[in-house]
Amino acid sequence: MHSKDCGCKGHGTCIEIVPIFSSLTLEEMLEVESITSVKTYEKGEIIYSAGDIGDKMYVPHKGRVKISRISSNGKEQVIRIVEPGDFMGELSLFNSVPLQEDAQALEKTHMCVIEGKKLKVIMEKYPSITFKVMGELSRRLEFAENLIEDINLHSVEHRLATALLKMAGDKDEIVLNMTKGDFASQIGMSQETLSRKLTAFQDQGLIEQKGNKIIILLDKDGLEGMTI
Repeated sequence: MHSKDCGCKGHGTCIEIVPIFSSLTLEEMLEVESITSVKTYEKGEIIYSAGDIGDKMYVPHKGRVKISRISSNGKEQVIRIVEPGDFMGELSLFNSVPLQEDAQALEKTHMCVIEGKKLKVIMEKYPSITFKVMGELSRRLEFAENLIEDINLHSVEHRLATALLKMAGDKDEIVLNMTKGDFASQIGMSQETLSRKLTAFQDQGLIEQKGNKIIILLDKDGLEGMTI
């Protein structure tokens, strides 16, 4: 079924909220919508797995998706959390190798699924889409390279303080949108190490933890001092 069947109206369900399509006219957006369908995934359901042959681009309209890889020893590395309007599975549009990552719904997710072969035809017509996809891939590559650098060069305290400050932005409260295990994996440490360091930060008066999801930054200057 097409995107208008997902319970929302018109192209805004999947296309208008995606930055890579933002420069298209209404008519062009409707052209992309014509090759878009919607599927609903329940919490914990696998959307695709490493080794699958990909021929689609996926865009969450509602809900969030965890992208991860499993190492040879069975350890999970969370790559990123995909939010509504972001996209995934796009590498299969540029090469024929199997997908390298697992995608799992973190909550009930309405997924807009765009047919890859037909999207490539549209991308040839509208190069701005291609350039925006390449821009997003470059941003992700930079993030991955920075993470590798952080893991190799910086202490766990440095990585955790940096992550907390980035997540908080100009606010003092963080509401985790993932489990602490996934958060730990995303910044390159075990959940046990994360728990110990959060407790240490709290004992030092840098943060306050409220339950499993809320972290209050009490001393941003102190945290920033750990990132120098």
